[in-house]
Amino acid sequence: MLTADLLPTLPGTLAVAVPGHPELEHDSDQVLPLASVGKLLLLAEVAHSLTAGTLAADEPVDLSEEDYCGGSGLLAKLSARRWTVGDLARLTSAVSDNTATNALLRITGLNRVNERAELLGLERTRILDRIREPRLAHHAPTFAVGTARELAGLAERIAGDEPWARTVLGWMAACGDRSMVPALIPHDPEDDTVRPVAGGHPWVANKTGTDVGARCDVGVVRGRRQLCYAVLTSCPPGHEFAMVQAMRAVGARIAALAG
Repeated sequence: MLTADLLPTLPGTLAVAVPGHPELEHDSDQVLPLASVGKLLLLAEVAHSLTAGTLAADEPVDLSEEDYCGGSGLLAKLSARRWTVGDLARLTSAVSDNTATNALLRITGLNRVNERAELLGLERTRILDRIREPRLAHHAPTFAVGTARELAGLAERIAGDEPWARTVLGWMAACGDRSMVPALIPHDPEDDTVRPVAGGHPWVANKTGTDVGARCDVGVVRGRRQLCYAVLTSCPPGHEFAMVQAMRAVGARIAALAG
C-alpha cells in the first residue's frame, strides 16, 4: 500500500497499480473516468487489425464532419481532410488527437473495440462513447471508464512480444505528454525509439488523459528492469494539480524501482 510519507492527504481519489509491486497498489479496483487513457483500448484494436490484415497502415481515411472535435489534438485546426490509418493512430497516441480518435472509432466500431478489450482480459474497462466537446446531458456521462489494475495489466501486455503490442508500444513512445507520472523520471522525453530493458538510460512510453476533475496516466518504464503502471485520479474541479503532484511522487518511486 502507498504510505502517508509518499503521498499527502489528497483532495480526491488516487488509484495506482504497478504489477509485481503490491507496496505501490492503492484503490486499484475502483472504476474511474479515464479521459483519453481510454484511447489505449482503441489503439489496441487498431493494432490487432493491422496485424491481422483487416486494416492497412496506409489505408486512406477521409475525415467526416462528425469526426471533428475540439479539445486535444491538431486535426481540427489543419486543412488536410484525408489521412492514413497509421497517421490517425500516431496522432491519437502522440498528441491525443480527438478528431483522429473519432475517425478511428468510426471505422473500427465501438463494439469491436470493447470486444477486443474483453479478449485482452479487461472486464470493467470500456469506452462508452466517442469524444464529444461539449458532452451534453443526453450523451454517455464520460468517454471511458476503467480500473488501474486492468490498465496496468494492459500495459504489461503492450510491453510484451506480441506483434500488435509492439505496434502500440511504438505509438506510446511518441507521447508528447510526460507531465504526470514520468515527470520525475530522468528520461529523454523525445526518445521515441523503443528501448530494450537494461538498455541504458531510463526510457518511458505512456498515454495520458486529461479532463475536468481527472488526470490519468498508463505506461511502461524501462531502466535496469521494466515496470508497467497505471495511475488514475479523480477530484473536484480545480484540484487537478494536487493530484498531478501525487502522480509525480508515484513516478519517482517507480523510477527508483526501475533503476
